[in-house]
Amino acid sequence: MSPAGRRDTLPDLMSAVAAGSTAPFLLDSAGRVLATYGDAAGRSAQYAHAIRAAGVQPGDRLAMQVEKSVEALMLYIACIRSGTVLLPINTTYTATEVALLVSDAEPALVVDDECLAELARSADRCPETFDDHHVESGNLAAILYTSGTTGRAKGAMLTHGNLASNSRTLHRLWGFTATDVLLHALPIFHTHGLFVATNCSIANGTAMVFLSKFDVDEVIAALPLCTVMMGVPTFYSRLLGDERLDASRCRNMRVFISGSAPLLASVHHEFRARTGHAILERYGMTETSMLTSNPLHGERRPATVGTPLPDVEVRVTGDDGRTLPIGEIGGIEVSGPNVFVGYWRRPDLADTEFTSDGYFRTGDVGMFDTDGYLHILGRSKDLIISGGLNVYPKEVEGVLDALPGVLESAVIGVPDPDFGESVAAVVVGDGTETLDPAKLRAAARQHLAPFKAPKQIHVVEALPRNAMGKVEKAALRRTHGAPP
Repeated sequence: MSPAGRRDTLPDLMSAVAAGSTAPFLLDSAGRVLATYGDAAGRSAQYAHAIRAAGVQPGDRLAMQVEKSVEALMLYIACIRSGTVLLPINTTYTATEVALLVSDAEPALVVDDECLAELARSADRCPETFDDHHVESGNLAAILYTSGTTGRAKGAMLTHGNLASNSRTLHRLWGFTATDVLLHALPIFHTHGLFVATNCSIANGTAMVFLSKFDVDEVIAALPLCTVMMGVPTFYSRLLGDERLDASRCRNMRVFISGSAPLLASVHHEFRARTGHAILERYGMTETSMLTSNPLHGERRPATVGTPLPDVEVRVTGDDGRTLPIGEIGGIEVSGPNVFVGYWRRPDLADTEFTSDGYFRTGDVGMFDTDGYLHILGRSKDLIISGGLNVYPKEVEGVLDALPGVLESAVIGVPDPDFGESVAAVVVGDGTETLDPAKLRAAARQHLAPFKAPKQIHVVEALPRNAMGKVEKAALRRTHGAPP
């Protein structure tokens, strides 16, 4: 531990692993122990030796594209203990996409599932103790690449201080105690599952029900064993589709947390009615980890992401850089100990992505309400300018989502010969009735100014989403982007 018991780096945060206790660390959905903290200490030490033997030195990058498993998590811990910079890669990325990231990051070792099996065999022959490499809070801990759906992928450089500060804050803010058990069904190539969920549990020294993926049956079975769940909105909507989800099954749960994509207000309300729990929605990014959160104790407002975390500054600014007053819509900018230090080998982005006073331009658009809750209205690149007037997709989506028969919607801008852009909507029904695009347009016009009302509405079976449940609007624009 660092002086005065502070947790300035990830090895400091993982003192429970270093202690090597017999306390359960990883459980399956039936509550059987997959690994204790002592097991994690020994196995991660073996992996640390194995990657050193493979030529990975402190400060080198290790790229990892593997399926979620206990062994993969042990390799993550080994990277932290050995001073290795981790580069987790989405398991759905193709060989071409992986090659681009590897070419950019130049890791000393690329680990796929086959390589992980080889490392595991090498680790079996290594000692179960390891002298952890000393790191400072400013040392690089991970590089996380943005999805690159609209251009060249960028590697966000996250330091030990960035990640440890965020985990320390969330651990306290969300009230983790010695009796908590986290239900972990998230992937571990993403900041949500790898850093937020895993690190909060490790910082607490308590157990996780560690599922290889989200499976309704397994999650339903595990709920009575757990006190905390972190998930994406899709998890909660799928749970609501199972009649076994009720207040009795959730009787031991302390809090359900949602992030990585917007949570529909309808899901929030239905989940509360079914279980008695109001889902706690928060807001974060690859480059910053978590930024805001609805309160653990207090009102959790649907369609908002709560208030800024302690030590995190969030402001809403206009095109001229001026901080806007409450209720006005603008670009969201953030500053704090959790904010990354820049993009890997992209110094050219320093001036465009950061302001002169050091705030990161998130690319999101939103506003604060009178009680300080932040409302996210979309990405700035998704802003629609129709006839010189701004249309924020979230506002139109809110109107459409409230119409009878609509489960969810996504709004995009399409080329328009008169207005430059016009509003188009892609809508998914809830199965209660057949949706008529003309009737939906007429209903929307009753609640929206003419320039905001969709000129096109497409009814589809499902919206395209990425691995974390975010709607891929670039894909929608490719499919439905023809002018009316």
